[in-house]
Amino acid sequence: MFTPATSVTDRITRLMALALWLPVAAGCEPPPGTGTSPSTGRDPWIDALSHAEPIDLSHTYDEATVFWPTSEPFRLTVEADGDTPDGYYYSANSFCTAEHGGTHLDAPVHFARGRQTVDQIPVERLVGQAVVVDVTRESEADADYQVTLADLQRWERDHGRIPDDAILLLRTGFSSRWPDAARYLGTADRGPAAVAQLRFPGLHPDAARWLVAERPIKAVGIDTASIDYGQSRLFETHRILSAHEIPAFENLTSLDRIPPRGALVVALPMKIGGGSGAPLRAMALLPPS
Repeated sequence: MFTPATSVTDRITRLMALALWLPVAAGCEPPPGTGTSPSTGRDPWIDALSHAEPIDLSHTYDEATVFWPTSEPFRLTVEADGDTPDGYYYSANSFCTAEHGGTHLDAPVHFARGRQTVDQIPVERLVGQAVVVDVTRESEADADYQVTLADLQRWERDHGRIPDDAILLLRTGFSSRWPDAARYLGTADRGPAAVAQLRFPGLHPDAARWLVAERPIKAVGIDTASIDYGQSRLFETHRILSAHEIPAFENLTSLDRIPPRGALVVALPMKIGGGSGAPLRAMALLPPS
């Protein structure tokens, strides 16, 4: 196992490396942090990280970013862009954005009073083994589809039990519709009246209840605008997960590039003090083949 770590960053780095290294280790080299590889002279965990394939799971924030109908759009203001009197180039901007838009994190406090804000979520909770449940076929046929307990149990029949402390990623295929709001959200209209027109898949509350009761996961992510389906009015799935301190990652992309299991997810939000949500740069690391 790991040698004692001196910082959270060191612990996370070693966790990442161990998750990548173990599936491909031949058994003849020391575990990460305990020695050097006889073939390279370096720690195996450094070798594992250097050979991992990174997959960006976040959409870009720009003028095309999709937001909830009642949220203001992302705005980037150019403060400086050009040569200075001293002869060097200088660029600087300011930006304004809602917490909940684009690829972002929902902190538990978003739907549960007194639960963790963004800055209170332990960073260890934002790194974990990826479990990817693919419901693209069902979602293509039904924009109101909700991932069911049967879907999760079907995944387990095919791939084994959902590991403890996994990060569950729900692939609906809707990220391919980004940034066309009409196709991605079900409507391009803005304002409170547009909320009733939202049409996209989510996680069924019954499946969320089963997860919190039976599978100790770290977080849930989805490639739609909300972990609750678009027609939800009570946001039950949000409330169930939030009450158990399980954050949600929304508006993810490129889930089609991640295998059902075997990848590592790193999902780091802007650390907003007291935030109910935050922009998220999420990535997956695929083990060296």
